[in-house]
Amino acid sequence: MAFAGWPAEALDFFDGLEADNSRSYWLAHKDVYDSQVRAPMAELLAELAKEFGPGSIFRPYRDVRFSADKTPYKTTVAASLRDGYVQLSANGLAAGRGLYVLAPDQLERYRRAVADDVQGAELERAVSALATKGVEVTGHGTLKTAPRGYDRDHPRIALLRHKGLVAWKQWPVEPWLGTAAAKGRVAAFLRSAAPLSGWLDANVGPSSEPPERR
Repeated sequence: MAFAGWPAEALDFFDGLEADNSRSYWLAHKDVYDSQVRAPMAELLAELAKEFGPGSIFRPYRDVRFSADKTPYKTTVAASLRDGYVQLSANGLAAGRGLYVLAPDQLERYRRAVADDVQGAELERAVSALATKGVEVTGHGTLKTAPRGYDRDHPRIALLRHKGLVAWKQWPVEPWLGTAAAKGRVAAFLRSAAPLSGWLDANVGPSSEPPERR
């Protein structure tokens, strides 16, 4: 089937799950999740795949092994594409593109490129262009001061402090969310973030190490 947006039942499902994050609620409403939440996401990914690569929907179950919060279910449906990320919750739709968490080897390459006058200036232009479109550039976290070996007065110190870099856009619940227009919003955002993603591909690349929270 063609993607036609998410119906109101999808948002109602997440409202209910936030109020009652239990196995009994999940089992009683699993058919709603499958047909009104997950199925539209799968349809969206299929239509985006030609331009942004194949997608995969994340499991709805939380990993509670090392968390004080033992609620068993995620209150979002999220999916990754080769060139992006999409998420729906009771609060609306969100999409991202970039590297949210940088592994140690990636972080080293990222900082060297940011400090470089040519590559760093190119990144600044990409970030500024996104800002003019109302797109936030964020990441896993930022250092409070300059990373070791870098001057705290560096002209790109704000970028150097990042421990990940991703373009991020959130849309509140609006009528278009229940229509095929939602695909256009996501696709337009992912295209706008292509220069940032391209810079990361060229200057950071994939990691040969597991991600590390730094």
